[in-house]
Formats: sequence, structure tokens, C-alpha cells
Amino acid sequence: MRVTESVKWTAVALIALTGLIHLVEAPEYFAEHGAFWGLSFLANAGGAAVAAYGISRGAKVWGWALGALVAGGAIAAYLISRTVGLPGLPVGELFEATGIASLLIEAAFLVLFAKAATARTTVAARSPR
Repeated sequence: MRVTESVKWTAVALIALTGLIHLVEAPEYFAEHGAFWGLSFLANAGGAAVAAYGISRGAKVWGWALGALVAGGAIAAYLISRTVGLPGLPVGELFEATGIASLLIEAAFLVLFAKAATARTTVAARSPR
């Protein structure tokens, strides 16, 4: 089994959307919470752009891994910031529309990442050494 073109391009779109959401939200985080949180949103956007590029160019390991790190990190940071809080960032509203949309997009990317990781493992397991 291998990763199909539709899975690859859906993953590119999802991780790019993750980055776009964080890029759009970055100015608000700069203004309300300071440079650290604004820069973290820009770092997410930059990481997502690099991951999307890598996946689109067929980088089977680093592109997908970076995308999983970006999406998984964003999910973890969102949930922690909305439950127990993070330094410099007060506990926020858990069911904020943009945040929930971002969570769904990031979770969908992680599902495709798991599918891609399984596909690579299956192909590698069948290859003679």
C-alpha cells in the first residue's frame, strides 16, 4: 500500500489551513498576549508551510513528521491553554469557533499522517533487505 495522490494533497491542504489559521490569528496574539505567543503562532504558520511544501514535493519522512509536530503541538497547546492555562496566556474559552475549526483540521491531518505512516511501514516491511 502506498499513499495516494488524494491523501497527499488533502494532507497538504489541511496542514496549509492550519498554518493559515495561525497566521491570521497571530496579530491578535501579539496585541493581547505579547511577543512570545504572537511568535509562536507565526512559528506554527511557518512550520505548516514548510511541512506542506515537503509533503507536496514527496518528502515522505520529514514533511509528514513536521506536519504531525505542527498539528499535534497546536492541539496540545490549545487544550492546555483552555484547561489549565499556559504562562502569559490566561485560560481561554474552550469552545471558541476558530479554535474548534483548527482542532478539527489538525486532527484530520493527524489521521492522514497515521495512514501515511502505516502505508510506508507496510511498503518497507515487504521490501527485501
